[in-house]
Amino acid sequence: MAQERKDVKITLYWLEQSRAQRILWLLEELKLPYELQRFKRDKGLLADPALQKIHPLGRSPVISVEVPGQEKLVLAESGLIVEYLTEHFGPSLIPRRYREGCEGSVAGETDAWLRNKYFIHYSEGSLMPVFLVQLIIDRIRNAPVPFFIKPLTRGIAGKVDDAYLRHNIKLHLGFLEDQVKSAPQGGPYLCGPDLTGADIMMSYLLEIATASKAITADSHPALVAYLDRLRQREAYRRANDLIVELEGSCDFVPR
Repeated sequence: MAQERKDVKITLYWLEQSRAQRILWLLEELKLPYELQRFKRDKGLLADPALQKIHPLGRSPVISVEVPGQEKLVLAESGLIVEYLTEHFGPSLIPRRYREGCEGSVAGETDAWLRNKYFIHYSEGSLMPVFLVQLIIDRIRNAPVPFFIKPLTRGIAGKVDDAYLRHNIKLHLGFLEDQVKSAPQGGPYLCGPDLTGADIMMSYLLEIATASKAITADSHPALVAYLDRLRQREAYRRANDLIVELEGSCDFVPR
């Protein structure tokens, strides 16, 4: 049962150019009242140390949930936050769990429910590490070092590209292209006709892939069309417009 919104105070601790943006979209999608506390990255692109006062690891996204008579909850990790908020406030974003006549049965789950669970975890457990390596390698490749060191940094970056990045990026994006095409009931979302937490989770990574030109309309037309559908949602636009208003721009990739 969805939680009543009355007297629930949610605070999003939002770090610029981070995965916190998709949590902001979720809050807008659920039309939940929230407080937004913003944090900046330093010149080395590290998170504001003040975030450690919220959570010991000093990461973002983090939310706090306060309800009268209960201890304050502090939740970290995008997947946990998405699951927690949808379970309490957005059951329509969670597909039906069991097929008809299979309630409570092992292996009786619907394809849509399994997809939602899978992609919530896949986004951070499998895909995000690849893009983090890409971000690090790009920084090594473009590091402001003396000209006689440049061949070394570019050589290191090139070897990682050849040994790991190109293959894995191609593998994952090809897989996702096929998954969008094979969405239950023809989509238009990843798990079928309705938006789910999986779409919220995947949005940030597809923005990164688009910014790095890993996906284009020519190379991955289904993924590009899918991301465009997400971008057209009113709540998605509201979340981005809010950050543009407050920060001057809404960038997804640390630069």
